[in-house]
Order: sequence, then C-alpha cells, then structure tokens
Amino acid sequence: MNLKPWREIAEPHSDVREGKFQQAEFAADLSRVHAGTANEEYQDPALFFQRTFITEGMRLLLDSVVKRLAGKGGDPVIQLQTAFGGGKTHTMLAVYHLAKGAALASELQGVSAILDAAGVAELPKARIAVLDGVELLSMASKPRVHAGCTVRTLWGELAWQLGGEAGYEHVKEADQSGTAPGKKELADLLALAAPCVILMDELVRYVSQFEEGKALSGGTYDTQLSFVQALTEALKAVPTAVLLASLPFSDREAGSQQGVKALRALEHYFGRVQALWKPVATEEAFEIVRRRLFTNINDKLAMESVCRAFADFYIANRDDFPQETQDSKYLERLIHAYPIHPEVFDRLYEDWSTLDNFQRTRGVLKLMAKVIHRLWKDGNNEPLIMPGSVPLMDADTRNEAIYYLPQGWDPVIERDVDGERSETWEIENKDTRFGSIQACRRTARAIFLGSAPSTANQLVRGLELERVILGVAQPGQQVNLFKDALRRLGDRLHYLNHANNRFWLDTRPNLRREMEERKRRFQDREDVFPSIRDRVQRSFASGVFGGIHIFTGSGDVPDDWPLRLVVLPPDAAFSKSGQSLAIERATEILKKRGDQPRFKQNRLIFVAADYDSVSRLKDHVRSCLAWRSIVGDYKDNRIVLDNLMAKQAQASLDQAEETVRRMVRETYKWLLAPVQEARPGKGLSELMWEHFPLNPGAQNWTQEIERILKENELLISEWAPIHLAKVLKDWFWKDDVKEASALNVWQQSCQQLYLPRLKDDTVFQSTMGAGADSREFFGFAQGKEDGRYIGFSYGKRTSLIMDSSLLLIEPLTAAAYMEALRTAEEASRAKAADTGASATTTVPVGGGTPRVEDSAKSGYQVDGAATGQNVKTRFYVSTNLDPFLAKKQFADLVDEVVQQFTLRPGVKVKIAVEIQAESPVGFDDGLQRAVKENCNVLKTNPPEFETGE
Repeated sequence: MNLKPWREIAEPHSDVREGKFQQAEFAADLSRVHAGTANEEYQDPALFFQRTFITEGMRLLLDSVVKRLAGKGGDPVIQLQTAFGGGKTHTMLAVYHLAKGAALASELQGVSAILDAAGVAELPKARIAVLDGVELLSMASKPRVHAGCTVRTLWGELAWQLGGEAGYEHVKEADQSGTAPGKKELADLLALAAPCVILMDELVRYVSQFEEGKALSGGTYDTQLSFVQALTEALKAVPTAVLLASLPFSDREAGSQQGVKALRALEHYFGRVQALWKPVATEEAFEIVRRRLFTNINDKLAMESVCRAFADFYIANRDDFPQETQDSKYLERLIHAYPIHPEVFDRLYEDWSTLDNFQRTRGVLKLMAKVIHRLWKDGNNEPLIMPGSVPLMDADTRNEAIYYLPQGWDPVIERDVDGERSETWEIENKDTRFGSIQACRRTARAIFLGSAPSTANQLVRGLELERVILGVAQPGQQVNLFKDALRRLGDRLHYLNHANNRFWLDTRPNLRREMEERKRRFQDREDVFPSIRDRVQRSFASGVFGGIHIFTGSGDVPDDWPLRLVVLPPDAAFSKSGQSLAIERATEILKKRGDQPRFKQNRLIFVAADYDSVSRLKDHVRSCLAWRSIVGDYKDNRIVLDNLMAKQAQASLDQAEETVRRMVRETYKWLLAPVQEARPGKGLSELMWEHFPLNPGAQNWTQEIERILKENELLISEWAPIHLAKVLKDWFWKDDVKEASALNVWQQSCQQLYLPRLKDDTVFQSTMGAGADSREFFGFAQGKEDGRYIGFSYGKRTSLIMDSSLLLIEPLTAAAYMEALRTAEEASRAKAADTGASATTTVPVGGGTPRVEDSAKSGYQVDGAATGQNVKTRFYVSTNLDPFLAKKQFADLVDEVVQQFTLRPGVKVKIAVEIQAESPVGFDDGLQRAVKENCNVLKTNPPEFETGE
C-alpha cells in the first residue's frame, strides 16, 4: 500500500527540523516573561497563543478569569495542582498575556471565542503581580530595593508590583516589622490595583525555608501562612481581583520534610476558597505537541487517507490489535494525533509520566523534538511516527530517553534494541524478511517505549502482544512477520522478558544470558550426542525390527537373522550433494562387525541425520541442556531466582524440550538402504545406497520407516509364491541340482543384497505354505537319502518344518517324481495282489523304476513315515565353553542346536551343565560362601569344593 509519508504532509517547525531547539525553550518561565527577557515564543502574546492549544481545562480557567476581571463573577482564587509537567506554568502564562492586554484579543488565537462565551466585549487591562517563589528565595533574609523603596516580605513585594509606592504604603508597617498584614489592608490594596491578577508560582519552595520558631527579615513560617489566609479572604471582597496559585502535586515535588509540611498547610488555606483546575488530558496533548513541533498540515486529504488506512487495517486484523482500535473513535484519535501515532502519546502520558522526573507535556515535547529531528534528517518515509519509529540508535534521542530512567539502560539499548552492534541489526542483516521492514528493530523499540518506565515492584509488567503489534505494524504489512520477529527476539535478546503474553525489557539480564554462558560448557561427544541418543531412543518402537542400534559401533551390531535398524550419530550425517560421511560409516558397519566380516548384510537398514540440519540440532540441544541445568540448580537451591524468573526458566525448558524433539525428527530424515543389482550369469554390481526422506510430521516414527521400506519394496512383509519360485529358478535350481534347501534360501536372502529383504522367516514360511497347494511353483521334501525324497509333497497342503532337511523341489522334477511314485505304487499293488506279499515301495529321484523291498527292510513309505534300520532316535553332543564367553556361546548353542529339537513335537531334550574350576592358591571362604549361596538359589545339585591330591 502506497501511503504518503508524514514528512510530505506535516512539516516540523524550523528549530525542530534543523535541530536548533534548546531544552530550555520548552520550559515556560513566568518570571522571565514578567521581566521581558523570555524566549520570543513565550514573550510575544500572539506567537504564544499561536503555538498554544487551549485545552478544556485552560478554557474553563480563562473563562473564569475573564469574568472575574470584567466584574461578572468568576472565582477569586484558583489553585493549579497537577503532576510534574502538567501545564501549570503554561496556563499561568496564558492568563498573564490575556490580562496584561499587550496585544488585542483578536490577535490572540482562540481568545475571541472565550470572550464571546463569557459575554465580555473587551477585557480591561489588569495590573499583574508575579510572585515566583524560586526567584524570591533570597528575599527571606535579604530585602529587595525597588526605586529607593526597600521591600522585605512577600506581601511587600506584592504591594509594590500592584501599586508601586502607593500600594506599598498599605502594607509598609507589616513589611518592616515582618508581621502579616490584615485582611482589610490587603483588601484596600487590591481595590486600589483592581482589576488585578496575582500569579503565585513555587510558593511552597519560598515558605518551606522559614523554620518554625525562627524569625528572618522576611517574617516567620507562621506569618507566611497568615498572609496567605488573609489574602484569600481579601480577594473575596474585591470583585475584579483574582489569584492563581500553583502547588506541587506530590510530596516528592514538595522536597524536604518542611516543604511537605508547608504544602499541607497551604492546601488547607487555599482549599477553603479555591476553584480546582482540570489538568491536560491525553487527547488534548495531541494538539499541544503538534502545535509546538509542527507548523501545519499541508494536505488534510492525504492525512485523512493515511489515518483511514490505518483504521481499516486494524479492523481487518481485529484479532491482532487492542479492542479500542475497533471503535470508530480510534480514527478520530489518529487524525487528532497525526503525524504521531496515538500509541506514542499513550505510552508517554500513561507510562513515562509515572517517572518522578518526567514532566508530562514538557518531557514529551523534549523527547519528541529529538525524535522528529533525527527522522527528518534521515529522510524517514513512514506514514506515521510510531513507537517502532523512535530512533534509539541516535545518541541524542537515546540520551534524552534514558535521562529519565534508572542507571543501566544504555547497554540494554546498545545490545538488544538499536544500533549497529545490536542483536536486532544482526538478525535483520541475516534475514531479509525482517530486514526489509526493520521488523526486529521496530519491535524492540516499541517494547522499550512501553516497558522501560516499569518497575520490578509492578504486579503486571510489560506490553501485551497486541500493543506491541499496534506500535509497529503498518497497512500492507504482514502481522505474522512481526510475530515471527518477536519470537526470534525472544530467543536472542539478553534483556527481553516475556510472560502471560506480555513483553518487557529490564536492566537485569534475563536468564538467556546465563543460558548462553552455560551452553558453552557442553561438548559434543560427552553431552550433546548422548542427549540426542536418548531422545532418538524414546522416539522409536521396535516394530518390525529385532533391534534398534543408536549411535552403535560396528562391533556392537549383531550379525544375525533379525532385521535391525542402525541410527548413525550426528557426526556421520547424510548429504545429497558432495561426500557423505553417513555412507562411509554405514558401509563400514555393513561390511564388518568389529574386525570380523559381516555375513548377514541384508538385515541392516540405516537412518542418518541431514548434514545441513545437524549444527542447528546441536545448538538446540545445548540450549536445552543449559535450561535444564538452570532449573535443576534452582530446585537444588544452588541459584536464587524470583518466582517470575523461575517460571520463565521452566517455560523455556519446556519449549526447548519441544524444540529439540521436533528438531530430532526434522534432522534424522534420511533412510538409507544398501542394494546390489545382479543378473544370473552376469555377476554383481558395486554396492549402492538408496536414500529416502522421512516425513518428520508422522505420528509414529517406526511406522513411517516401515511405510517407506514397504512402498519402495525394500522390505517385504507379504511375498507371493511366484516370486519365491523366480528366485529359486534364478539362483538356486541349476542344471544338475533340482532342489534347494529352504533354510539355505532363507539364510541367503538375509545375506545377499541382491535378494529380496524379507521381514522375517515367518514371511518365508507363509510364502512356502501358500505355494504348497499349487503345482506351479515348487514341491517339498523333508530330506533326500540314497536318491530318494523323504516326506515328499507336491500340489497339496502340508505341514512344513523349516529346518536344514526341508527341500524346495523344482516343479517339473517334483511332477516327474510324483508320476514315478504313482507308477511304482500301482506296480506294487499289482504284485501284492499276485503274491499276497506285503511290500513297500521306494522311488529313486528322477523318475527311475522304483525298487520294491521287503516291508521289514523298507526305508521309505508312501505316506512319508521312516521305519526300520534307518530310524535314528537318539542324539548326543558335548563341547567346551570359554569361561569368559560362556554366556554368549551357550545362547548360540540353544539357538542353533537345542531349538532344532524343542520345536519338534514329541522330542525330549535333556541338557546337563558341568562346571569345574581349579586354583593353585585355593578358594577363600568368602568365594566358597557366595558360590554355594548362588547355587542354592539356582537350585543346582549340591556343589562341592575339594582339596587337591
């Protein structure tokens, strides 16, 4: 959206534009104006009213003064008591110029309307007395001389200013004696000078220097109060006399203990007859500041267009901005405050004005004058001057801002908020999304303006997210970009705090600095990698894998039959471009188990980290470890944190944990599978690695790996008999060999990368069972002896036991054998009918003529049962185990030998273990006791220890 910049619509005054203003020019000085030595903008009545916005409070006050001087009512005494910088002195100056009559009312902007409202055609010139307590401080002990007349007291000074020598005569005796004049003397004085105006400023300062019980030439403490009481009473008797007196708003402004006492006493006396004055409202401050800092609005249509664009932008994004922006009145606020955003005034008048030494109007003028000068000088082309526009990198602007703040804010701004060495600049230089609109700088500035005046004692600190966005976002910009910038700042800034959707800066470093320092303690191999390993371990379920080996060396990955998943460490990451350490490490594990060659290579699948993501993962893990150590130290009372910081530390740890969990999934995204291509008779190709990306958003990581493997036929969980038959034909059935060991086929599929990778042996057995009914794929036999198949089956369902004797027979060979078997059976039946003898039939492999033997000598029956002398019914074996490897060796014996028998029904297995140990020095009593107790627990036969012969 192309909005006209503020600099083309509202031009600053020349002194603001050129940076020639002085801070003192923003301070109205009543005494200097009365003496004729003030700056022109305060001394010249027309220029003063031209740059003065008549607020509602000032209008009411001037109306009362006009009526009083014209004898039409009005209040005789008006007390001005507002916060520091609330406009008291400025209001007195307006009364001064109006009453003095140095310029016609028609020349004073806004005055004619006040006279008309009061029903006064022409205001008579009044005599004016200015009693400035600061200027008159010395008069308490040092009389003042006016044209040969010596004045000692406040009432003497009042009389001289109102009536000269004639006026002084009314209070001469009281002035010389230091006693307070009576009500009658003061009333006569006022009547002589009427119409008249008395302006009392800094009266508390003057009265507080009189200590009780101590008399000065200017009187005593009590005489000062008596004078004030008599004066307020005398004013009621003179219809055209009026008194304006300013009092401090707070005890702090009153100064010393004596000053506070004087303030209380004066409040009491003025309170009896005073009329309260309404202070400057925030909305009125808009016009006050604009008139003083800017000449005029050159293009009102363009101004309204800008303000309406902002209002529409807020309504279109209602969920991202404060509720007040949805009201039609907010458009009016934008117009009244233009070219300064209302949020700037809200923060200065609501937050900064709470600072002890920040004057409401004067402080705003001084700060904004420097802001506008720097923005004008830098050619700022933004549509409005917003909280995010404040150029804190400018030394003058920064110094003016931190002047009102406690010590310690300079490094906060320099490091975290604004300046070439700040974190915000560094982030924007690296990320053009932020840099193009200065998203980080603007956001940090807005947070500073809205949170710097806060104190640690506040129950609720900082700016809500909606107000931060209000201070930075402009029509046409993406609100989410600023939210992203705020999140980035939360990760990087040392002095930024946030809780409960509120953000604030503090002079105390947040826990992030402590976290960053602790991060440097953690090393990759000792701390970071173990933490990543634990998180990866928790992310996996076993699923199809018989074992998941995370960051495991080749010697610790078993070389056995189950399918195994190997997760490579972060320093063996995968990269699609260039040399990949993951491939090198995976190849090493694939080919060797420690120093020994690995045989079952087709049982390994690998997962590797993404090379480009590893550094970020390690950094996040270090952050997580640092936050964990901080929380741990807090819980163990090794560090002291307040409740808010403790909550922030726990929240940061929770966030870091979640970030690491997500980053682990995003980093470990590559599935690596070894493959080889082979064609019968043409040899094998070189080892190749196929890589597939994993979806980091998958609910179950193990299931995601299974899905990728199955979709790309790298893992087979269901296998059709036709595919098994093809493998047998290509690799196992040769010209002279027409059967293959089923166990060998399964084992070869686990070893050879060119063969299909089956999920487990159950898939293999299911495939054989599914093909048993058909005569298209293969036949079966439970062994082969003397040229005959034992337990032959072809084309019918049969019970299969996959052991070393199970054979898969080529279908043509199986069909021929079955035909020969049938022929021999028929011949046997015919002969049995002729001879009546019982016989059994054996069939030689290859369909030869079956041999007929006596049943007593039968070695093969048609139903597959073996009888006679060929039956072996007992098995024995013994072996010696290495005492240091006995556990593994015994497990291997059970897996490879014992289970061959226990899986068969009806087989009884007996295992006896004999342990012998000898020691030339003998066994001590402790060892004997421990061994006997362990044997007793294990329920062995009674153990015995013997002496050597």
